[in-house]
Amino acid sequence: MNRNLGQTSLRRRRRSVDPMHTYDALPTPLRHWLSQAALPWSPTSARKIWQRAQAKGLTTDHALALLHRSEAQTLARDKRATLPTK
Repeated sequence: MNRNLGQTSLRRRRRSVDPMHTYDALPTPLRHWLSQAALPWSPTSARKIWQRAQAKGLTTDHALALLHRSEAQTLARDKRATLPTK
């Protein structure tokens, strides 16, 4: 059963933590970004990108831009995987 993951060729992973508890602990801008994301991001992976951006001293807007770029790269990878070969 796919549930709400939609049609994607990307690999799915099992989580060992409660994703809702992890989601609730995220900063508000990151939670808002996740609610609008095109992909079903795990709160843990989004938090890793967010924390990496903050460690570099990036602003909230720059951290969100980094998340958008990461999502675009993942979508591009998925697009290549689902295109038929000639």
